[in-house]
Amino acid sequence: MIIGAPKEIKDSEYRVSLLPFGVELLVKGGHEVIVQAGAGEGSGVTDDEYTRAGATAVGSAEEVFAGAELIIKVKEPLPAEYPMLRPGLVVFTYFHFAASRDLTEAMVNSQIVAIAYETIELDDGSLPLLTPMSEVAGRMAVQEGAKYLERPFKGRGMLLGGVPGVQPATVVIIGGGTVGTNAAKMAAGLGADVTILDISLPRLRYLDDVMAPNVTTMMSNPWNLRKLVKEADLVIGAVLVTGDKAPVLVTEEMVKSMKKGAVIVDVAVDQGGCVETTKPTTHSAPTYIVHDMVHYCVANMPGAVARTSTYALCNATFPYLLELANKGTRQAALENPAIAHGLNMIDGHIVYREIATLFGLPYAPLEKVLG
Repeated sequence: MIIGAPKEIKDSEYRVSLLPFGVELLVKGGHEVIVQAGAGEGSGVTDDEYTRAGATAVGSAEEVFAGAELIIKVKEPLPAEYPMLRPGLVVFTYFHFAASRDLTEAMVNSQIVAIAYETIELDDGSLPLLTPMSEVAGRMAVQEGAKYLERPFKGRGMLLGGVPGVQPATVVIIGGGTVGTNAAKMAAGLGADVTILDISLPRLRYLDDVMAPNVTTMMSNPWNLRKLVKEADLVIGAVLVTGDKAPVLVTEEMVKSMKKGAVIVDVAVDQGGCVETTKPTTHSAPTYIVHDMVHYCVANMPGAVARTSTYALCNATFPYLLELANKGTRQAALENPAIAHGLNMIDGHIVYREIATLFGLPYAPLEKVLG
């Protein structure tokens, strides 16, 4: 199979989808790899490292898309890339379809085979290709939240952990999954007063056992949310519904009740956001103010720490990429249920029920499409 890795073009996206170790193993397995020149620069990987591993470096994205049978990316195709797509082309990347009807319809019309990192799912319900970036985003949420609490950024002018004799900031984390857990660890380590909410009692029991003494667990319900959000200096949205739009848990009225200069970091923005006042932002313009609250809603947070993120992501994605290359999409999906979960579209058919239901579009069962 011919695998192509284009350079990412999303605003301030410095990650790359394939590293030289992956190129070497693919080439040893009899495959060809095409990499766009400069694709790895943002992650500290040179074109020479790719070519020494056995890849062919080309000058443009058009050459990568035209020559490849499978495209591996980090982020969803952007409108500038739509004309390069063609029926039957396999695209393996983060799609997050639930956040965009326009993207969903464009990919249906392109008739590609869309395999989404975020819906690759193991038998235990875990999401192995979402987990590493969720770990990064959870830790970054606290890092960015602490920065935007500073007064020059219109924040409350607070140091997250306080100092002796001065109360630390209050951090409220909505969601106790991978993002929320990592955010809580970071915030607690900095000395903040942390509360983490979730709807699962078993998860809350686990978190209560493993977290530092300055982390409190609470059941997530509207009553608790209203009270805690009002008192918070930093609110982190860490809610995930696999393959579906995130539920809006923090209403605009709750946002209005917050202290002036409080910060909201909505990591769920990739799936539409869990705060009613959320809208996607970019690293070049990461924040906006609504009702005197600073909103940080960057949709590709891990892209800012590309060196860390690229290695973490490629360590997770490469085994699946190799399986797709060795077996082809159909056989890989038939043999590996995790890859079957990752299939969102095939040749113009939506085969992931939640996406079709969300947008009221036709749904085709995967078994029927695969035959």
